Amino acid sequence: QVQLVESGGGWVQPGGSLRLSCATSGFTFRTKSMSWYRQAPGKERELVVTITSADVTINYVDSVKGRFTTSRDNAKNTIYLQMNSLKPEDTAVYYCSVLYSARRYWGQGTQVTVSS
Repeated sequence: QVQLVESGGGWVQPGGSLRLSCATSGFTFRTKSMSWYRQAPGKERELVVTITSADVTINYVDSVKGRFTTSRDNAKNTIYLQMNSLKPEDTAVYYCSVLYSARRYWGQGTQVTVSS
């Protein structure tokens, strides 16, 4: 079955960096677009960035442009989210997601907390 497992979250001071990973299994990874979402306390989950099977990145949140970079390693069935210059407003649970067989799958999420 489809499994998505995020890791790499934690606490960081403003201006710091974190690298999230999402290890996947249960589907043909190289053929699928993958996305990162986040959900801040009291807010709806929002789509942050998508990386297509052709390795094209689509950003959906203006506030992370120039600070967040996503990449994929098809040999490891893993995507990454490099987050630099982190701000308190980036505090959220971050999820990776894939649309497979008309169903959206989610990982368990990883908490990112940015504070001094």
